[in-house]
Amino acid sequence: MDSPDVTTGGPGTPGQASASSTPTTMLEKARQRFGGGKNPPPPPPNGGDSDDDEEGMARMSFLEHLEELRSRIIRALIGIAVAFTVSLLFCDRLWDVVRQPATQALKTLGVDPPVLAQITPMEGFNVIWFKLPVLCAIFLSSPWIVYQVWAFISPGLYRRERRFAAPFILSSAGLFILGGLFAYFVAFRFGLTFLLGIGLGRGIRPYVSVGEYFDLFVNVVLGVGLVFELPIIIFFLTLLRIVTPGFLIRHSRYAILIIFIIAAVVTPTPDVFNMMLFAIPMCGLFYVGIFAGYLLILRREHREFPWKKALTIVVAVLLLLAVALYLAITMHWITLVPHWPFLSH
Repeated sequence: MDSPDVTTGGPGTPGQASASSTPTTMLEKARQRFGGGKNPPPPPPNGGDSDDDEEGMARMSFLEHLEELRSRIIRALIGIAVAFTVSLLFCDRLWDVVRQPATQALKTLGVDPPVLAQITPMEGFNVIWFKLPVLCAIFLSSPWIVYQVWAFISPGLYRRERRFAAPFILSSAGLFILGGLFAYFVAFRFGLTFLLGIGLGRGIRPYVSVGEYFDLFVNVVLGVGLVFELPIIIFFLTLLRIVTPGFLIRHSRYAILIIFIIAAVVTPTPDVFNMMLFAIPMCGLFYVGIFAGYLLILRREHREFPWKKALTIVVAVLLLLAVALYLAITMHWITLVPHWPFLSH
């Protein structure tokens, strides 16, 4: 006697019929649902739940990346060209601002008249009507340039990481401009006065060339402006999981050594005082970047920073410093003066 055909629902034991007919029925229903005769599509990964962070991430080929990079560079150059055109309208006023540190340094050293020297016929034209507007255009268009950089890299970031767009643009441009202002009002003035005063009393009278002065001005201002981007660099290294705040703290002594080496290279003078003017703010910016990276780590781990406790400590420290400064002034240990560093013995 032939055995029953359990695959067609023939007679047999109840357990065999139930076990064999259920997969066949499910397969037939799946075929009817997704199209007759076709196998059903595989289930989506992760249990059917798509990763919301990957939605909207651009998938581009190598040539498409190059085309996007080309487009962003062209747009950045257009922004610089517009800022350059605007700067040409204010060249005379801009030059008055740029030469002011030299004028002040020469007056401080007793050089009369406190003017710059033009060595070659084209030197004044090249500096005032070309190099100066270019420098001004770079600073004016820095937010636009940073935005183009962000627009190029943002398609490859997760959605939660794109939320840093506005803070990234504002902080990057702000730190760059802040670095330029620090160089103009503090570092460059001290360095220039020191350099021009070296030969006084030794039969040397300082004559400053327009071209040499402006080249030194650009090197210091742009160099310090780029150095002030250190917190942004540290934050992005943390964002990309290349470094961690703990790693940077453990190796901070090496970072401080590198900072002092950079300060020695960027500083226009070889003396320790001017090098410290660069190194101390850079060390502060280094720890600011570590703090920003620490806040990012806390956000990833869904923890909160104790802002109330931290602000209480900061306010208490500031009050102690204010009381100490008040006592020092009232007891005539130090006096206030109308120029940097605003304190004198």
